[in-house]
Amino acid sequence: MRLVFKIWLGIGAALLAALAVMAWFGYQHTQRSVEAALLEEGRSLHGVLMAVRRTYQRQFLASGLALDARAVGFLPAHAMSRIAHDFQAFDRRGVRFNNVSDRARNPTNQADALEMAAIRHFRAHPASKERLTSYSDARGRRYYHYTTPIWTESYCLKCHGNPEEAPAAIRQGYKQAYGYKLGDLRGILSVKLPAAETEARILGLWWHEQAIHLAVVALALLLAGGLMHLLVVRRLNSFRKGARRLTAGDYAWRVPEGGSDETAELAHSLNEMARAIEHSQGEMRLAASVFAHAREGIMITDAACDIVDVNPAFTQITGFLREEVLGKTPSVLKSGRHEPAFYQGMWRAIHEEGYWIGEIWNHRKNGEEYPERLSIAAIRAPAGKISHYLGVFTDISLIKQQEQQLQHLAQHDALTGIPNRVLLADRMRHAIAQASRNDEFLAIGYLDLDGFKPINDSYGHEAGDRLLVEMARRMNETLRSGDTVARLGGDEFVFLLQGLKDLAECEVTLNRLLHAINQPVPLNGQLVNLSASIGVSLYPSDDEDPDTLLRHADQAMYAAKQAGRGRYTFHDVEGDRRARSHRETQERIRLALENQEFELFYQPQVNMRSGKVVGAEALIRWRHPERGLLSPAAFLPVIENTELDIALGEWVLQQTLGQLAAWRKQGLVVNVSVNISAQHIQRPDFLEKLMACLAAHPEVSPRQLELEILETAALEDLARVSEVIRTCQ
Repeated sequence: MRLVFKIWLGIGAALLAALAVMAWFGYQHTQRSVEAALLEEGRSLHGVLMAVRRTYQRQFLASGLALDARAVGFLPAHAMSRIAHDFQAFDRRGVRFNNVSDRARNPTNQADALEMAAIRHFRAHPASKERLTSYSDARGRRYYHYTTPIWTESYCLKCHGNPEEAPAAIRQGYKQAYGYKLGDLRGILSVKLPAAETEARILGLWWHEQAIHLAVVALALLLAGGLMHLLVVRRLNSFRKGARRLTAGDYAWRVPEGGSDETAELAHSLNEMARAIEHSQGEMRLAASVFAHAREGIMITDAACDIVDVNPAFTQITGFLREEVLGKTPSVLKSGRHEPAFYQGMWRAIHEEGYWIGEIWNHRKNGEEYPERLSIAAIRAPAGKISHYLGVFTDISLIKQQEQQLQHLAQHDALTGIPNRVLLADRMRHAIAQASRNDEFLAIGYLDLDGFKPINDSYGHEAGDRLLVEMARRMNETLRSGDTVARLGGDEFVFLLQGLKDLAECEVTLNRLLHAINQPVPLNGQLVNLSASIGVSLYPSDDEDPDTLLRHADQAMYAAKQAGRGRYTFHDVEGDRRARSHRETQERIRLALENQEFELFYQPQVNMRSGKVVGAEALIRWRHPERGLLSPAAFLPVIENTELDIALGEWVLQQTLGQLAAWRKQGLVVNVSVNISAQHIQRPDFLEKLMACLAAHPEVSPRQLELEILETAALEDLARVSEVIRTCQ
């Protein structure tokens, strides 16, 4: 089918679908309109009938007529049925109405089945004011039944309340419809409305609208189709003719690009395609030139990895001529350095990710091996299957040489050529791991030349540099090949002694090293003598990380200098551990003070003659969570002459005064002795804090508190202590 016919058919189908949807919604609206019209008509009749009914009722009551057999016909229940009967002579549509009840006195007012359903509805829904339902009669004619409730009012009770209170004519003529109460449902006003005429009128309007809609759709179809043919189809025909010319090789063909709509964009795209094809010839020539003049080697293989082409740079780098490698695989360049797993991983990456980039070792035609930076890409056909592989590589031999030089400079001392701090750290990590595996000793030595600075200042920096180079040479020659000597800076060196079996072997090496350094050095025509101080830390006895081992060796070196220089000293591991344990214990005591783990026990002081308690001594204990109750000997020596000693003494004073206050409330007045350290009593703020503690417990007499200075403590400022004692007294 031609495009123009498809366009006409598509527009027509769309418009007809829109028309059908509009018709369906319009028809639904007509049904709602019929119900709305009949509902409004029912409401109008309800208003008229209720007005007539109430007028009859009021007029009858206002006339004062006696309710007898002749006057009963004026009642609404009787008058309404006669009005409904006479109304049929004036209404040709068949409207029927009446006021009906399920307990009617007048037989003509007895509710039928449809009206009984309405009565049940209003009794079940007292708040409902009206009801509209549809039904069909025996002949199939559709009706709408409109009903409203009639509730019992006060004037209704005269005839419908208690039978004894009803007029005599009512009691004699009617035996039912009594017993109603105010607000009960007396009956309903029933209006039966025929729907045929209303439906015909509204449906007629709907059909008229559909005819108008159909005419509008037909006109829109003609206009839209014509406009589409003018704006699109004609342009597409011109595109088709131009595309045929382009296919025939007429690349100079162009489509007019007038306008700014989609067809103009399509014309522009076709023209761009023509220009691209025309330009592709030049690009192909340029690509061939790039392939020939590229400085990187380029190799193209087919899907079976057979070489189909190489560029001149390939020959320059590898030495192989183009004719020598065509039809062969790239394995002709293999150097043999890489394991099969290397090539398996490379081809897996190419097949999974489409490319591989990395460094590889190959060999030239003359057998020389060289490193290259290689990039391999898989070229896929439009169907997705690999058709070729493209390899681009660069000889990076010079770069590798430069990297090695830079790496050497980064890891070696520029003056002496021995390892620097960076390489030393790496070798220390490996040496520690090896010593741990082989159950051997490892010695880390920190060496500092004694008297180097005066020589450097006297002979000049150039002579000092030559001296450092000579010392580095001597150390390298003295140590074994597996050991390491590194320069940290200035005249400080570090050496690693690996594979030691015992301490004696380490000492032999250290003595040999000191002897080598002590030999005279010719410098500017004079002989110069140097010595060295060496500090040594041993692994695994000093089982620490490299930085800590180096720091310990540095500390031991300073100890060697203080001991007279020209010697070596080993790091005191046990002393260091004791100092660390001392600090950890102090920290634990500080936490115990914060966590209220200390307790005071009070040892009575008894007069042995009378047996009377004359005082008490406060004794501190530490209730340790893991070790149980600890005596002062377990913790007081650790905090002696520290701030913790002062804090603990102040805590004892506060607790003692609090206990004295508690005993006084119980009627017990006793003196308590408290031990005070010499450092505590010599504090400048001792008196101030003591007075603050006493002021916090005014009920305690200061005479009850006795202070005892520990006899083991040394009092430095006796004058100051004497003043404090007098003030306390």
